[in-house]
Amino acid sequence: MQPHTHSLSQRQLCQRFVWPTLGLGLMTALWWLAVHGLGSGSPMAARFAPETVARTVLDLAAGPEIWLHAKASLLRVVYGLVIALAVGIPLGLLVGSWPAFNRLSSTSFQFLRMISPLSWMPIAVMALGVGEAPVVFLLAFAAVWPIVLNVAAGVQAVAPLWLTLADTLGANRRERLWHVTVPAIAAHLLTGVRLAVGLIWVVLVPAEMLGVNAGLGYFILDTRDRMAYGELMAGVLFIGLLGFLLDWLVRLAHRRWNTD
Repeated sequence: MQPHTHSLSQRQLCQRFVWPTLGLGLMTALWWLAVHGLGSGSPMAARFAPETVARTVLDLAAGPEIWLHAKASLLRVVYGLVIALAVGIPLGLLVGSWPAFNRLSSTSFQFLRMISPLSWMPIAVMALGVGEAPVVFLLAFAAVWPIVLNVAAGVQAVAPLWLTLADTLGANRRERLWHVTVPAIAAHLLTGVRLAVGLIWVVLVPAEMLGVNAGLGYFILDTRDRMAYGELMAGVLFIGLLGFLLDWLVRLAHRRWNTD
């Protein structure tokens, strides 16, 4: 049994670390070939070379600027996600547990869900002004729909036997909701949160070009205007890294919940 366990752990180590590392190395090699091969002789392409961007990343990481922009962006992500949860969970519970409300709202919700959050940018600025409010609105609008749909799916997936058991024990509607339905939908809710975080992160960068003076989207716009292309590419990589870490944290919470 011990050799089998040992080989299994080696296989898991390979799947979790070795192959992803090789994939990142291959992607970096293709990036290097694109710059020094297809873009050889171009001063503009040289500014986007991996070695140039790597030095810029280290310089930015050593200073406070990029971290201040990251802090501003992450705060907006938190605000948008909290608003989306506050709106999406009650709506999802209503859609999943009240068939009449589901029939009444499903077409409208599907219609609104298919509108790109970025198309609301001019309307958000006209209604809320320039600054934090329209950015948070766009993030919340993007995040609310996966939460609504996943919570509703979780409610509809609750085994009728549990509801019947709660009825036989004399539970009222509110007690059934809090002691049966809510614990049962937690995994679905975490799936919705993961999807919501992904959408928020995609919408965040263009939304932060709405007149705010801090944030990763603002940083990208500022580096473009200053023609600091090495910093621009470093900012793009930093956005990808933070988004990956956010998704990893949500996936970790989802796995922990499922194992518990």
